[in-house]
Amino acid sequence: MKRIGVLTSGGDSPGMNAAIRAVVRKAIYHDIEVYGISYGYAGLIEGEIKKMELGSVGDIIHRGGTILYTARCEEFKTLEGQQKGIEQLKKFGIEGLVVIGGDGSYRGAQKLAEHGFPTIGVPGTIDNDIPGTDFTIGFDTALNTVIDAIDKIRDTATSHERTVIVEVMGRHAGDLALWSGLADGAETIVIPEADYDMEHIVNRLKRGVERGKKHSIIIVAEGADNGFDFGKKISDATNMDTRVTVLGHVQRGGSPSGFDRVLASRLGAKAVDLLLEGKAGVTVGIQKNELVYHDINEALSRKHTIDFDMYKLSQELSI
Repeated sequence: MKRIGVLTSGGDSPGMNAAIRAVVRKAIYHDIEVYGISYGYAGLIEGEIKKMELGSVGDIIHRGGTILYTARCEEFKTLEGQQKGIEQLKKFGIEGLVVIGGDGSYRGAQKLAEHGFPTIGVPGTIDNDIPGTDFTIGFDTALNTVIDAIDKIRDTATSHERTVIVEVMGRHAGDLALWSGLADGAETIVIPEADYDMEHIVNRLKRGVERGKKHSIIIVAEGADNGFDFGKKISDATNMDTRVTVLGHVQRGGSPSGFDRVLASRLGAKAVDLLLEGKAGVTVGIQKNELVYHDINEALSRKHTIDFDMYKLSQELSI
């Protein structure tokens, strides 16, 4: 293999640039040309493809976002769109592709693999919801962003003796809510993977007030409930002074943490190694601090699950 491509797709996550850098430099180290594809699958279809050099990825390892940009692309979900993308890859002489992104990005990579084009998926999403890896690129940075925000919110919640509901990202996965809630001692964590009992939550809040508790923090994953709707339920049931904060896209930004920079570097380089070994249609990941890879069909057929032992612990520690 003498020429490979790399693209980022779907929602951006801190550390994507570090992964791009690893792909480019690892490939050049092995005398392989690398072509960057801008704007994800949309850019692939349109031929937004340029050769990358060592200098193309200089001074980016610390930057959030992605220098290749990203975009959603409905057209690539169609057979015609996929064929257009493959035609562009062949036009540029690209023999293998590294796709950095989340679940939707993986599905695009899966289609390319089904058409016989060598493709490797690298998990980049703050949701940490990709099966086959303990951590995804960007999760650790987003987690620390959420923790920092909750720490600040706690200060004002204490000053005003309020109950604060913090809505975090996670449409189908509660990892951000669970990890940040445990790290910040939240009284209640609401996640998509587990039903919640509003009566139980209200009773816990009331017991806290009875023992002199001055404030409470509740973390709600966006896929479990709307933060404002949840806040109204709490307010109506308790008459407590309640405020809602939606952290939104601030969770995706910022300089990647040391963990994410190292993870992205390891996974990006591993993707190149796999292409050189003739592997195709697989995803890379990290499990028990060891780099692994799985068939992309297997990865997409499995359902992401949270650590329910951790969820139980969060409830035990917030009595």
